[in-house]
Amino acid sequence: MEIKRFLEGFKSDGWAVGSTLFILLISFCAIFAYVLAPDKTKFANQMHLSIHSKPPGFSCLMLVIPRSSQDSQSSVFYGKINANEEIPVSEIRWSDSSLEYKRYGNATNYFEKISFDQFQGSSNKNEIAERYLSEKRFLLGTDKYGRDLLSRLLVGSRISISIGFVVVFISLVVGVFFGAIAGYFGGWIDRLILWLINVVWSIPTLLMVIAITLALGRGYWQVFVAVGLTMWVEVARLVRGQVKSIKEELYIQASNALGFSKTRILIGHILPMVVAPLIVISAANFASAILMESGLSFLGIGAQPPMPSWGGMVKDHFRYLLLGKPYLALLPGLAIMSLVLAFMTLGNSLRDILDVRN
Repeated sequence: MEIKRFLEGFKSDGWAVGSTLFILLISFCAIFAYVLAPDKTKFANQMHLSIHSKPPGFSCLMLVIPRSSQDSQSSVFYGKINANEEIPVSEIRWSDSSLEYKRYGNATNYFEKISFDQFQGSSNKNEIAERYLSEKRFLLGTDKYGRDLLSRLLVGSRISISIGFVVVFISLVVGVFFGAIAGYFGGWIDRLILWLINVVWSIPTLLMVIAITLALGRGYWQVFVAVGLTMWVEVARLVRGQVKSIKEELYIQASNALGFSKTRILIGHILPMVVAPLIVISAANFASAILMESGLSFLGIGAQPPMPSWGGMVKDHFRYLLLGKPYLALLPGLAIMSLVLAFMTLGNSLRDILDVRN
């Protein structure tokens, strides 16, 4: 009955359904980023400096010159290492045994020559044009290094989604453990854990994350661990209060009288009653983790280049707000805002749905 009531309340809440669908969409894009992204190289890091900072919808002719005897193998989850050279060109001229091309932009206003022999398995104009020449379109334009902005946004969503899951997992494991022990056993154990919670709580979260990150080193997983180890205090305070209240209930006292072990009472009878508020606070922690990671990447101690991160993309392009190309910073900023808003909206909706007074 409780599950049925929850599902009915969830389906009747349009904000909850909409937020969940949006989160699932972003999660799908994160998992299959290299399938959806036009740039399938690892980290979507294919640079074309001659076409940097181009507006959305920009397209140009792209010439691929093979530099490896083997074709690059693409991975659905990790992209591919592209050993070939991609050159944006503005003009092409053909001869009987060679191809002449002029690079895009004003840097080189002359034709460069390459013989047909350098194109593997192709010896005539038609085969080369079909395999190594194509019109490439950048739906959201290019960044300051000439990389496809849409691909960078798709691959960068992995950071935001994955850090949310890792941080919520760490905060739940640590917070539930300390909060349950403090609330159930009380006494000096409660005072000791509460003192630890207050100490961690009194330190500014950003400063603590920066300190832990510098101690563990800058990188992908170090940020996840650092943010997770700073968010468990909220979970611990919540669980402690809930456990202290629930353990006074008559059915818990009856379990003690029947001789049930403390572990069985705590895990089997008390903690299941704390699941509903934990779901709500986990949604809020998910949103906070995304904001924290974005802030750390903006400061340069989050995910390190060339790994794309929405916060790092804002850092790279925030000066373009005053240079006539604000979309370079606004697009990743809107991505951060929309995902955080979705989790906060979902958390508020779940709080109302799970409230027994409703």
